[in-house]
Formats: sequence, structure tokens, C-alpha cells
Amino acid sequence: MLFHSAKKPVELQLIHLNKNQERSQKQFGEIISHGDDATDNPLCKLKKLLKEKAHKKETPLDGKDDKTIYVLDFDGDIKASAVAHLREEISTVISIAKAGDEVVLRLESGGGQVSSYGLAAAQLARLKQAGLTLTICVDKIAASGGYMMACTADKIIASDFGVLGSVGVVSQLPNFHEVLKKHDVHFEQFTAGEYKRTVTMFGENTDEDRAKYQADIDRIHELFKAFVAKHRPSLDVDKIATGEIWFGEDAKNLGLCDEIGTSDAYLLEKMKTHNVFALHSRSKPTLAEKLGLADQVSSSISSVFDKTLQTANHAISKLNRP
Repeated sequence: MLFHSAKKPVELQLIHLNKNQERSQKQFGEIISHGDDATDNPLCKLKKLLKEKAHKKETPLDGKDDKTIYVLDFDGDIKASAVAHLREEISTVISIAKAGDEVVLRLESGGGQVSSYGLAAAQLARLKQAGLTLTICVDKIAASGGYMMACTADKIIASDFGVLGSVGVVSQLPNFHEVLKKHDVHFEQFTAGEYKRTVTMFGENTDEDRAKYQADIDRIHELFKAFVAKHRPSLDVDKIATGEIWFGEDAKNLGLCDEIGTSDAYLLEKMKTHNVFALHSRSKPTLAEKLGLADQVSSSISSVFDKTLQTANHAISKLNRP
């Protein structure tokens, strides 16, 4: 693979969804054929309908072999960890697809780290730069960083209760200064550069620190808004950049998506005229994982962590005693 080290090799799997569908139809037809031949049997009626449908499709669809759709999946966590595989899949598609081919991404994410989702969105932009059409289907949620990805599409399709939006930025952290002060624990921090560190978890935060931190958050928000405006110029960004979320039809009315529907319905319709391939990648299991040793190591580490946490809690409880 292009972007993974040899220690974590990745394997790709290409699935022809048209053939999978034809195989399922054939198996279903065989099951029905074993039913009772009585004319009032519902299975027989269904079998007859399937035969009539099959006769109507005796001639192959003209030009189907020249039209290809590649289907990718992205299930995002807060770190957008799936981008490690997405970049491999996108590079593979770009290397084999023809100009005018379409990529359908089934996207599900509630967002997360700015830099991670920024990279994921940049990977999707590569598809359009390569002359491919990008359609993104949101069956459940594409919010915040997830919507940053979604807005790069030529077309966004969302289900009736698909969640879109949350064009905003949030950052929060606890501050333990008063707790440390109560127990006469002093916190010291050394920096070079006026704004190397502003708000902190352990020191005393000033109004100046908070103002600088808020300014940084506001700047990220402006960059987010500019990114959305660039990729969806018809969208009133100021109206939707409030951090709110919208569902299906409301999102469409605001211009956050283009159509209401599901990825399943869209792909089934496309199979009538296109060859549709699903591309999946995964890290090859290590020898330890194959032998089941990885779980044992993880369990041992977890046990050590639990014991360390218990010791720390015990020490803190002593400090709290009068």
C-alpha cells in the first residue's frame, strides 16, 4: 500500500454489487421454486412475477460496462481514524477509475478533531480533482467535521431523519487550580512565546488567556465557514453556521443537502445502468492477533491501569481527610 508502513500492511477487497444482487435473486428464485404449485399459493404468484420481470430483462443494458460507480464507507470517530483506510481506497479508485466515473461515499460521523476531519475532507477533494463525480449519502449523521466532509460532494443525499449541520467549534477542559491550591500543590509552567500556552488545566487562567483562546476558536470557525462556502456556494453559510443541526427535509430546504433518500435506494437504482463496486480495506492481522495473544496483552495492560488508578484514588482520598 502507498501510505501504510510494512508493519501494518493493508489489504483491499473489491466487491461487484451487481453480481451479488443477481446471485441473491437467483437463490431466492430457487427457494420459491420448491413451493406448492397451487395457483392460490402466494409463493407461486411471486415466482410468476419474478419470471415476468426476468423476461423483460433478457437484453443487456447498452453501455453498462462503460459506466462504473465505486462505493466507499466512512464511519468516523472523534479522531477520524478511518481516514487511514480512506486515503488508500481513494488512491486506488483514482488509479483505476475513468474520468466521469462516480464515487459514492456512505458517510456516518458526528465530527471530532479539526485537523483529522480537515484531512478527511481533503482526501475527498482529491476525487473531484481527478475528474470523478462524488456523491455522499448520509443515512444517519454527518455533523460538524462530518459535514465538513459531506460538503465536498457534488451531491448530498440524506435520509428523512439524517442529521446535518453543526457548523461550529467547541472546546472545553476542566481546571484543577482551586483543588491544587486547597492542598498546597503549586503548579509551574515555562513557555517561550507569548501565546505558546493560554488556558491551562492546572494553572490560574486570566481573562487575557480566555480572550486569546476564544479568538483562536473563532478563527477556526471562520475557516470552517469559508470551507463550506467554497464547496457549496449556493448555501447561506451565515444562516447555518450557528452550531445547530437539522434533519432531512429541513436540511434540504436550507440547502445543506440536495435530495432526500437512502444510500440503498440510490445504489439499487444505479445498478440498472452502472456497474457498482464496493471497495473495502482493512489492516492485516498481526501474528499475535491471529494467535489470540493480542487480547491477552490488552487485558494485562488494562489490569495494570486499573490497579494504578485504584492506588491514585486511595492517595487522593487521604488528602481529602481532615
